[in-house]
Amino acid sequence: MPQHTPDLPPELRPLAEMPLLKRLAARFFGHGLTRLRAQHRASWLHGQADGFRSGHSAGVDYGYKEGKAEGLEEGRQVLLIRDSRSTEHRPPNVDHNLFDDWRLPLSADLKKRMKADVARLLPPHAQPSAAQWKMIFSDTPSTSVIAGAGAGKSTTLVLRILLLTHYLGFELSSMTVVTFTRESRKDFINKLIELFGVWGRALSLKEARDLVRTFHSRILPMVRSLPGFERLQAFENLSNRAQNGDEEVDSNPFDLRINDAQRQQLNACFHSLHTRDERFRELIKPLSRHALQLKELERDHPDVQKRVAVTELAAKRDEELCDTIEDLWFRAGAWPIKGIEPNRQAFDINGATFHCHGYIPTLDAWVVLGFDPRENPQVCRPNAKLTVRAEWAVKRTLFQAFCRKPLIWLDSYESSKRVLASLAGDASAGPGFDYKVKGELGSAPLLDCFVAAAGFIENLGLDVPSAVGQMSFAKDDPDRYFFEALSLFWRALEDHLLDQKPPVMTYNRMFALFSEHSPENLKLLSDELLRPLSHLMIDEFQDVSPQIVSWIRASLAEIRSRGPAMHVGRGAQRSSLLCVGDDWQSIYGWRGSSPAYFMEFNKEFPSPSTTKVMLSDNFRSHQHIIDAAEHIVRAAPSIAGKKAKASGEPKALLPVNVMDRDDQGMAQRLIQHYRQGDSILMLYRKSSDKLLIEQHIQSVVNVDSNLPYESRRIKQLTYHSAKGLQADAVFLLGDCQHLTSSPYKNQVYRMAGLGKTGDNEPYDNAQKDEILRLAYVGITRAVSHCYWYVDGQDTQAANMPKASDRIGKDKPFFADHRQGQKLA
Repeated sequence: MPQHTPDLPPELRPLAEMPLLKRLAARFFGHGLTRLRAQHRASWLHGQADGFRSGHSAGVDYGYKEGKAEGLEEGRQVLLIRDSRSTEHRPPNVDHNLFDDWRLPLSADLKKRMKADVARLLPPHAQPSAAQWKMIFSDTPSTSVIAGAGAGKSTTLVLRILLLTHYLGFELSSMTVVTFTRESRKDFINKLIELFGVWGRALSLKEARDLVRTFHSRILPMVRSLPGFERLQAFENLSNRAQNGDEEVDSNPFDLRINDAQRQQLNACFHSLHTRDERFRELIKPLSRHALQLKELERDHPDVQKRVAVTELAAKRDEELCDTIEDLWFRAGAWPIKGIEPNRQAFDINGATFHCHGYIPTLDAWVVLGFDPRENPQVCRPNAKLTVRAEWAVKRTLFQAFCRKPLIWLDSYESSKRVLASLAGDASAGPGFDYKVKGELGSAPLLDCFVAAAGFIENLGLDVPSAVGQMSFAKDDPDRYFFEALSLFWRALEDHLLDQKPPVMTYNRMFALFSEHSPENLKLLSDELLRPLSHLMIDEFQDVSPQIVSWIRASLAEIRSRGPAMHVGRGAQRSSLLCVGDDWQSIYGWRGSSPAYFMEFNKEFPSPSTTKVMLSDNFRSHQHIIDAAEHIVRAAPSIAGKKAKASGEPKALLPVNVMDRDDQGMAQRLIQHYRQGDSILMLYRKSSDKLLIEQHIQSVVNVDSNLPYESRRIKQLTYHSAKGLQADAVFLLGDCQHLTSSPYKNQVYRMAGLGKTGDNEPYDNAQKDEILRLAYVGITRAVSHCYWYVDGQDTQAANMPKASDRIGKDKPFFADHRQGQKLA
């Protein structure tokens, strides 16, 4: 215990506190007085004080020890109750997991038995790697498999299905394998039947088809189970030709073409809405005028600079030119046009007088008749040096550059018929004009534009009228009218389709019916309809859309909520999700897909435990092909830690050859590879490029097309269509470039929560990453040889990013033969 010196007068304080000299004197005199047996009062008091202190200290020590012992003994007899209750109210946590906390019952003996069977039944080159076995034997409720190009994921996925059915006794009816396209589905079904046969199990084509599905073929039976929708048809599958049952529920989600049966429904809806809705009619007018109006040309455009010098000469002959063209239209029965007043009006064009042919009061627009392309291009006016077609081209250019009045230029007799129908209020054939939404590469019929824009919005999991209501456009932006018209049209179309006998619905509407926004609808489904989604395996998961993700999550949540009662008496219990993909191969962002759900798999599909597998072996290409493709794509955000390595049979390391566009040289090299017996993929960005090249390679194309399909060695496809394919030699024609900016897609991307926080152009920035992934897909189709022919610099897109900007200088995996690079 600590000691405390009591407060004492100076004469009674300890010697130790006295000055040194006094201490020495006190000790000297004190010693002498002691020998004389003399008593000094102060010394006696000092002694008394010292005794008090030492006695007090000893007493405290003794008392403390005794008291502690007694207190402990007594304490053993006392029950001490403390109030540990929290004053804060806290409710239980919410379990957001989509799965129960369970594991596949995979014993060591079972794994050993399957490995032994695989070693015995499959050839050496088909034996799974350690990473592939990790995917096959994943026992957690959720599994994400990052499988790069050529990783052998299909065979691994089939072995996973074999594990569940053959070794664990799961019923086929408890699982679904999802592929994205008809072609990939067909290939996977064949592989599945073949491998099951090796294990001595006959799998019928029907069983395989029921197991391997597209998302579309899973959602349609769900909707058809609802009262009144038993014979429901999908709008995307409408056709005038007879279909068998399987084709009816199996479509290509990336096919945007509209067929005659679909157009018939679109036109009928447009006609009905145009007739009864005044606001819709008002919106179509400015769209029609904008679409038909002659597009402006900048005054410094080369064509303008070339033709402005002959302005006065062109003005002198203009009335005669008007007469000649009017006569041609009259003879063709295309003039006059009802709804167009045939009044000639004079215009001042760059200080000279020119004329138009008529006026449309309903559109407040002037009309100029053009030279129909079906007329003889050599037709001339009497004594004229130029053809009528050439004179018309000069006039058109001058009007584009210097006319600022609303002007409709009718290029052909055919286009006039559409305008005539539109002006006559005959909307049964549709609007009758094309439109170009800002950000799209080209114009298309108005209703096709409606379908494309609505599809994009809905793929992002958004409702079209609600999304349009949140958009903003400049007052004079025609897209403002387009999207308001779309909002009215889309709601009317959905009602119109449901009124058909049998009813019709878009796939997007079907998925929305059973999404997280309407989980109560899932309660209406039977166990039999939900059970196939219990153990879900999805290939090409990087191409999934927000709409599909919402449906998957809602379905898995409903399966979990039904609990064990859903699986009584069955080998397959509970639920699981296994997704295979490669974020570097996500190339369908223009349709509303996003790799974000795969990259953030754990967050998007909450699970008690997840297995992550990285399949980094590439069994297709040699290392130079792999390194070149990865060098380009690595600038895009991706899952961390990806690096593929060439596996299997060693191949010669040949660089990716990058060359200037040379159609003749490309054709010669392609023919050379064909004659050597190589398989060939020619991939192009524009269909016009395919036609140009075909002129040079027609000889081998003709030979190849006479062979049975399986034996053909030349395939000509777009970059996007080539995914999943491979060839000995790959010819890439054209760069991968982001050419436009899409204001509306940026807006709906933000609404869908895609892109980085604060990014005002999330869609455009996502597309800049996607062009790199598209180049990666193209290059990684190659087994041995890859040739990339890049166009010269396009002045209109000079500042837009392109994949070839990422070609590595002085890298052994690139050989850059471009003239510009040599000069540099």
